[in-house]
Amino acid sequence: MTINDIIVAAVPRAVFHGRSSRLFLSLFLSGLLLSPCILLAQTTPLPKASPTPQSDHHDSLEPGGKWSVHDDKRPQPQVITPGNTFSQGAPAPSDAEVLFNGHGLAKWESVNGAEAGWPVQEDYVSSTRVGGIRTRGTWEDFQLHVEWASPNPPSGEGQGRGNSGILINDMYEIQVLDSYHSPTYADGQAAAVYGQSPPLVNASKPPGEWQTYDILFESPRWNEKGELVKKAVVTVLHNGVVVQNHYELVGCTDGINPAVPYHTASKYPLPHNPKVFIQLQDHTNPVRFRNIWIRPMHLGENL
Repeated sequence: MTINDIIVAAVPRAVFHGRSSRLFLSLFLSGLLLSPCILLAQTTPLPKASPTPQSDHHDSLEPGGKWSVHDDKRPQPQVITPGNTFSQGAPAPSDAEVLFNGHGLAKWESVNGAEAGWPVQEDYVSSTRVGGIRTRGTWEDFQLHVEWASPNPPSGEGQGRGNSGILINDMYEIQVLDSYHSPTYADGQAAAVYGQSPPLVNASKPPGEWQTYDILFESPRWNEKGELVKKAVVTVLHNGVVVQNHYELVGCTDGINPAVPYHTASKYPLPHNPKVFIQLQDHTNPVRFRNIWIRPMHLGENL
């Protein structure tokens, strides 16, 4: 007779059914089972503990489920050389509102509503460590022109090199970053819809050179029941090259709004007015901006 046969004969059947774990432990602690060998001979397995949910991993998956937010394994966009100037210095059209032309920040304020504290020099304004600045006005379905330049000589690497952003309503971000021969995760490089869509190509210029963003943004819409009926849509030209082509945002950018914590999958916030403000982000890097103007796209007005 084996040790296992002795246990089966000596211990009531209840041990090997629903209460097996508790009775077995009680027998062990009372000294009836003294040898480790007997523990190994127990044939009915103890109930398995439920696996720990991997929520941190799954919560960071993008809607397609293929890549995590800021996934280092995501393929890098092809690097190309853009044209020399494209829309640099482009004058504002007649239906546009000039937001900055080198002559003060009257149309801007700090993120807490105070006067904008960024210094204006020559024809540009520089980000400083006093927080971002945002427009006093709001718009829906607009075309935005922005020119920017990262520091030269460059300092830092990855996300610490020439980092800023064009934030729309403090919810949706087009990344500003020195991505010239400076690797970082694909959905965080220059002209990415941060945390969602890498640029189609990397059209970055060297540090210190002026670069252009031409952004076409369509605001999201909700119905009277608070249901999302139209996602936000963005098209971006970086130095004259299409890098976001009518991309439908899956929600807020992670890390800039409480609705979506950093490194978690995007989702839409509570309904908001389609008229939104523009914010230039302070990310502790001294990025320069100039020639900023915005115009309505007049969608549906001539249908």
